[in-house]
Amino acid sequence: MRTYLGVGTNLGDRENNLNEALALIEEHIGSIVQSSAIYETEPWGFRSQDNFLNMVLVVETKLRPSGLLGRILMVEANMGRLRDEITYSSRIIDIDILFYGNRKFEKKTLVIPHPRLHERRFVLVPLCEIAPDIVHPVSGKTVKALLKECKDKSRVKKYKDSSFLM
Repeated sequence: MRTYLGVGTNLGDRENNLNEALALIEEHIGSIVQSSAIYETEPWGFRSQDNFLNMVLVVETKLRPSGLLGRILMVEANMGRLRDEITYSSRIIDIDILFYGNRKFEKKTLVIPHPRLHERRFVLVPLCEIAPDIVHPVSGKTVKALLKECKDKSRVKKYKDSSFLM
């Protein structure tokens, strides 16, 4: 299944964190078939001195949504992140499932497409770079249209082309 993942980090060696995450994604989740550039972005939903590096990946996976989430949590834990009750905070790595093909999935622990995707420029800008015309399966709008309508005004600046960093 073609899956879109948002990957971000704002602690430590941010580029190395992305490299490590990409290697672990390839090893445990599936083949990375495309990646956006890396963007430097302001923290969203909280204050921090540390800006994020964010990117979006297209990954071919055989995992089902719940299994995919389990592997993502394992990758994050292997990198030193344990999710807690604080929703928005600085983190060594954050991996979100943005889209899982064109499917909708809703369970208590996982909602796909990501329920706040349309509110976040730090996701929409890199997603629009690699997939402007994919259609959000709930809103019926393209990623390009969602970015145009997004009310988030936070700064999202191209940091570096990726070509998978490595």
